Amino acid sequence: MMSCCQVGLVIGCIPTLLAGCGSGIERGAAAPGAVTSADFRRLMETVARGWNSNDARLSANCFTADALYSSRSNPRIRQGQNALFEFFGGTPGRPRPMHMEWHHLAFDEKAQIGFGEYTFTYDVRTHGIVIVRIAGAHIANWREYEHASPLDWEAMVGGNRF
Repeated sequence: MMSCCQVGLVIGCIPTLLAGCGSGIERGAAAPGAVTSADFRRLMETVARGWNSNDARLSANCFTADALYSSRSNPRIRQGQNALFEFFGGTPGRPRPMHMEWHHLAFDEKAQIGFGEYTFTYDVRTHGIVIVRIAGAHIANWREYEHASPLDWEAMVGGNRF
C-alpha cells in the first residue's frame, strides 16, 4: 500500500506523463522551423508593401498555394495564391491606389496564429482586425473583420489609444 506522500507524488506526475515526459519536446512548444514574431511582422509588412505599391505578386507570394482568404463583409471565400494574385490586382494592378497601415501586430509562436489591427483604404476606408494562420512561413488562412468609416485612425480610436 502506498503512503499519502507516494500517492501525491504519483498524482503530481500524471500531468507530466500526459504531456510526453521524457520525449524531449516541451508541450506547446513551436515546431522546428516555425515562424517567429519578427518573421510574422516582416510577412505582414510585405503584404502591406505589395498592396501599397500595387504589386499584387509581392502580396500574393506571402500566401500558401491553397490559402483561404475571407472577410466578414463578403461571404465569398477566395482560395489559392493565384486567385489572390488576381484579387489583389493581377498583372496590371488595381485601377486606383490601395493603402494598408498596420497599427498593431501580435503573434502566438506556438499556435502559429497572428492578429493585426489595421486601416485599409481603397474605395472606402475601413478599420479592422485580421486573424491569420501561418504554415510553412506563409499565410494559410486570412479572416478579416472590418468596419467602414470616413474617420482616420486617430479619430476612430478616440480616447482609447494604446
